[in-house]
Amino acid sequence: MHATIDDLFTGLWQDYIRITPSATAIHQLLKEKTSATTIVNDHIALRTFNHAKVNLAVLAKHFLSLGYEAKGEYDFSAKKLNAKHFEHADLTKPKVFISELKSEEMSAATQGIISSMLAQMPDNITEADDFLYSGTHWQVSSEDYKTLLAESEYAAWMAAWGYRANHFTVSINHLAKKHTLEEINDILKSAGFTLNTSGGEVKGGKDVCLAQSSTMADKATVEFSDKALVIPSCFYEFAERFILPTGELYQGFVAASADKIFESTNAS
Repeated sequence: MHATIDDLFTGLWQDYIRITPSATAIHQLLKEKTSATTIVNDHIALRTFNHAKVNLAVLAKHFLSLGYEAKGEYDFSAKKLNAKHFEHADLTKPKVFISELKSEEMSAATQGIISSMLAQMPDNITEADDFLYSGTHWQVSSEDYKTLLAESEYAAWMAAWGYRANHFTVSINHLAKKHTLEEINDILKSAGFTLNTSGGEVKGGKDVCLAQSSTMADKATVEFSDKALVIPSCFYEFAERFILPTGELYQGFVAASADKIFESTNAS
């Protein structure tokens, strides 16, 4: 387990930008357009399977050991996912959103491919410092990838990319000059970035105390066991949080919006 939160997030970020070069370009764009000297990360998201070897609780240990606490729980029944989010008492630290696929609700073919993948994982690998950005620990064929893709984009993404942040998130609230999420979306579109329009460019809003948008994932090459394919990798999200009636800034997530954000890794 990592000694510090900063060490863990540095490892996650370096892995993320390696297959998501648009994130580096977006950083530069927002610094130029908003006068920001730094871009604050609101949260990251991680994916996994609800198998005892790698389930949500296994991934969460890396954050709990650094002082994070479990907060909201979410159910995405149509996508067959469970999720939780985690926060640190120091709210300057990024939040963490971890989801897991309900593998037992998948077809026999999908369950078989997932079982084969997890059987290839070394014992105790999940305890390694770098596990959360270590990628895949299995070989899978392009045909198996396509079989998964036909039933669950989430399962296919996991087969191809494994353990890593599937997105980081720009905190709109922390930009140097006040901008709305809509204004940031316009900056991104003007620069040629493609936004996720599932459920609208902006998911949520002031009425639910959280507005979110995201790019569509970059494309990158994955070497499957039989051949290479260029497929969606990771994406960048943007979040604007609003004040609760209590006077505090909302720190949670909105399931209806998150459901659409998942689709940022869909093949377009």
